[in-house]
Amino acid sequence: MARATTLVLTTEDARGLVAMTEAVELIEASFRDTGMQVLPRRRIHSDLPFKDEKRWSMLNVIGGVVPSQGVIALRVDAAHMARPVKNGRERLEFRGDFSGFVLVWDMATNELLGIVHDHAVSALRVGATTAVAAKHMCRSDSKVLGILGSGRQAAAQVEALLCVRPSLRHVKVFSPSAENRRRFAEQMKERFSLETTPCENAEQAIRGSDVCVAATNATDSILFGKWLAPGAHVVGMKSSTRFYPQRELDDECARVADLIVVNLKEQLEIDDQAELMEPVRKGLVSMEAIHELADLCSGRIAGRTNERQITYHNNNGGMGNQFAAVCKRAIDVARERGVGTELPMDLFMTRRHGDASAP
Repeated sequence: MARATTLVLTTEDARGLVAMTEAVELIEASFRDTGMQVLPRRRIHSDLPFKDEKRWSMLNVIGGVVPSQGVIALRVDAAHMARPVKNGRERLEFRGDFSGFVLVWDMATNELLGIVHDHAVSALRVGATTAVAAKHMCRSDSKVLGILGSGRQAAAQVEALLCVRPSLRHVKVFSPSAENRRRFAEQMKERFSLETTPCENAEQAIRGSDVCVAATNATDSILFGKWLAPGAHVVGMKSSTRFYPQRELDDECARVADLIVVNLKEQLEIDDQAELMEPVRKGLVSMEAIHELADLCSGRIAGRTNERQITYHNNNGGMGNQFAAVCKRAIDVARERGVGTELPMDLFMTRRHGDASAP
């Protein structure tokens, strides 16, 4: 009998193992799970001695349990951060190489099923979470998607939204770089057979759009509530922290919204996330009016109830259930396909042999 193993998946191993449509289904199921529990994301930032610019080392920790899928997951990564000023705006950028892993355990046995490099699944689970919310909040006849940003996360947002709103036929994109927005528009046209428009400014991309998404590394507001038309669905995905406050959506987005949903309310307060905490402090919206995605997926709150509502999803940070759901599936598919590196599971286990003392 073969010895039990822990499967290790590199970024290249893990990429493409889980399709976006499947990720949307898995993540929605995890949010419906009444036993789902998560640890709010925690980050530690430490000064680094660099001469040319100020840098910090970041430790990022996210954990969660999804009983219906029988898994526990912990995402942990270490990276270097900098805050350069470009075009008059401060931006958050990452410097050099980094390492990040998702550890996936079997709840029933405490065995480490696998270790997945997180870079391959990060944009996938963020995009899928946007789609889960949009499935309940976005108008079913939405046709125009306006997106700010032209990177990997922006592309995943388009792919995910098309999974739940195939009615989307036109993408308008703005990025500060004319070349980047042109390239992005061409890629979306070729990949998804969409009509695409590279826009010269953010307002042009957002005005008249049915779905409005900010997927940038901006620090200050770049998407404004006064641009939103009745019936629009707006998405922000800035996972701001107290160490580095950021936002993409202004206070007006929250004020005009008829329905506001976040991934995790506790994360708003832990990190004092300005996109919603500022409108709360100003009395523009109450904490009671802000709901969680788990409540939406389980039916404890209603989604969109009429065509003129403005709905607002703040995809406000990673959650352990996302990583548990997607990475467990990636490990299963990898085993089926013979992908990855197998290591003896006993390298990671303490076998008790009947001992009942504390670990």
